[in-house]
Amino acid sequence: MSDQALDTYLHQLIALQETKDSERMMKAVEEVVVRFNEMNEANGYFIETMEREELADFIDKAARLTGLDIEEDEDITEEWREW
Repeated sequence: MSDQALDTYLHQLIALQETKDSERMMKAVEEVVVRFNEMNEANGYFIETMEREELADFIDKAARLTGLDIEEDEDITEEWREW
């Protein structure tokens, strides 16, 4: 499930890479974070400190690499993240 959510996220970002549509890129971030919120709740809150940091870092780095222009110290997952 988590692999599928991340694959979908990456495909969305790659599709938006040429246009660098920041609004749609942030929507993709929101969707993957909300999906992980749902998986975390449904599976006994499996996302712990180490996973949380790695997952947030992965989501952030993927968005930056595909062209999302954000502040260096900004956590783009924080607004929606419950894990």
